[in-house]
Formats: sequence, C-alpha cells, structure tokens
Amino acid sequence: MTGSERRRVALILTVKDEADSIDALLAAIAAQHRPPDEIIVVDGGSCDSTPARLAAWQDRLPLSVLTAPGANIAAGRNLALRRARGEIVAVTDAGVRLAPDWLAELAAPFERPLAEQPDVVAGFFRAAPANRFERVLGAVTLPDEVEIDPGRFLPSSRSLALRRSLIEAGVRYPEWLDYCEDLVFDLRLRAAGARFAFRPQAVVWFRPRPTLGAYWRQYFRYARGDGKAGLFARRHALRYATYLGLLPLVLAARDRRVTAAGLVAGAVYMRRPWLRLWRRQLPLFELLPALALAPALRLAGDLAKMVGYPVGLAWRARRYGLRRGWREIPELPGGCADLLVQGTPEELSRP
Repeated sequence: MTGSERRRVALILTVKDEADSIDALLAAIAAQHRPPDEIIVVDGGSCDSTPARLAAWQDRLPLSVLTAPGANIAAGRNLALRRARGEIVAVTDAGVRLAPDWLAELAAPFERPLAEQPDVVAGFFRAAPANRFERVLGAVTLPDEVEIDPGRFLPSSRSLALRRSLIEAGVRYPEWLDYCEDLVFDLRLRAAGARFAFRPQAVVWFRPRPTLGAYWRQYFRYARGDGKAGLFARRHALRYATYLGLLPLVLAARDRRVTAAGLVAGAVYMRRPWLRLWRRQLPLFELLPALALAPALRLAGDLAKMVGYPVGLAWRARRYGLRRGWREIPELPGGCADLLVQGTPEELSRP
C-alpha cells in the first residue's frame, strides 16, 4: 500500500452497566460519515440490560461483543485490540457523544501520502454539561483547544486512533492500573517511537461529574493512579508544598504585602479556569457565580489529589517498591484473555 488508499478501520470500546447510554452511542456510531469497518465491544460483566441492548444492534452494525467479567478498562481494551483486524484502530468510551465526522477526522491523517502519515492520531474532548455546576466543573477540569501544545499532548482514549502494528509490536494498556491507564498507554506509545498527530476536529463530548462527591472520588482515583504508576511526582510535591507550606504562611501573615502577594498568586493559579469561563460568553448573572464557584471546585479537586496520591504510593510500595514506575511494573500473567466468556449477547444476558 503506497499511502493514500482508504484504510480499514476498527473501533473498540469497553462497557459495563451502560444500558442507559449504549443505544445513543451506537446510534452515533451508525450515523458516522465514515463508518467503522468493524466494532469490537468488551463487556466487563454488566448486570443490567447492556448485553441485550448490544444484541439488538448486531443486525445494524458490524458489531462483535466479547464478555470478560471482572476485566478493568485496560484489560478490556487489550482484549479488543487483540481481536481487531483493521489496519487502523480507533478507541472511544461508553457514555460519550460522538460528532458525526469524528471517525472520518481520526482516519484522515492515515490517508495522506505515506511519508506524511502519523502512527497515532489524538482527537479531542469537550464537556457536555447538563447544568451550571457541571459547566463550571468542565471549565475547571478540562482544557480548551487553544491551551494544547500538540507536540506534548497525551490524548484521552475517549478519542484516539492508532496503527494496529503498534499492538502487534507489543504496546499494551497497563492492566495493573484501574485509572490513568490511557496516560500510561500514551507514554508507552511515545517510548516505542510512535509519531503523534493532533486532530482537534475529531471531538467527543462527555458529561462532567454531576455532584461534588462524584467529582471528588474521580480526582482521588486519578491521583491514586498517578501514585501507582509513579507519575507527576514533582507536580504532586509542589501541590503539597503550596497547601501545607506556603498557604498557611500567607494566611498567618499580618503583613499586607504578603497577603496581597498570596491573592495575586491565587489569581494566577485560577487564570485558566476563569479564562475558559470567559470564553463561554455566559450572561453576567451566570458568569459571576461561576467565577466564584471555580476556586472552590479547584480546591476540592486538589484536596482529592492530595489524599489519593499517597494511597497510590502505598499500593506501589507494597507490591513493587517505590523505585519502580510505569516502565518497570510488569504486566499480569495471562492478561484479560483468562476472563473471556464465550457466548452470544443473548445467551450471556440470560439469568
């Protein structure tokens, strides 16, 4: 193949108890301007009607369903990647909303002349808030496109495409990680020499967490994943130094100059979330409360990270020693194939 022909594209995703959202996702896949040639869904052991909903779509889509009870997201993705036959494999998540041209945009860079083709295409993701709280949370937690450095961007597996040859060469999602698995996968791709291209037009939308408690748990788990994988040690150390060292000094100081310097530093820290809210062009009666809520949400997320990170460090210390990071931690023997249950979705959905 010399470069500009249409590639066969597989689409993979994992699900578990997604009965409320899976039909909308499959409908969005069916409506793609460039439909996938094959779709592989790994069900991690749904207890609701997800298997039956998947079965209902098998006459309308080139859909294969594998059931692997107990598989985490990384294990399920690895299983799907091994089963995919497309030269290009796109990855997304349950619960997202796909733009109609999402897959076409991901696949387009692979149809350039051969010398210009990447190995990995990083799509983009945006918040789809259902209320004011979620709108502010999306601004606090998700970057805007203008903030992205394409050369350093590590894509979410909500919107990603890669050559299957990378999988054949041994690149895998880390099955020992329950969160941050896509970040380590990106790092493994870069370590393997993969060439990345940023394609922000390949956009998916997803809903931010609907409550403060759900948001706190999410960022606790993200930070725990950082600790397990040995990621971002300096970033976490700076957060501890700020909250446990500098912030108490500023609050205890009676010097107005120190207080003013602390307020300026806090404003600098909040500049990106505030700018994102400004770009939303909200009416003033929504913008002002949103600007006031954003620091509280940033504080809650930082506290969740400060609690979660040492939990992850303790997990890694017990099993592998703190000197072993994501490069050195071995994969589980056997992998997710040991969890695979054979059968049709109809059979597997029966009590």
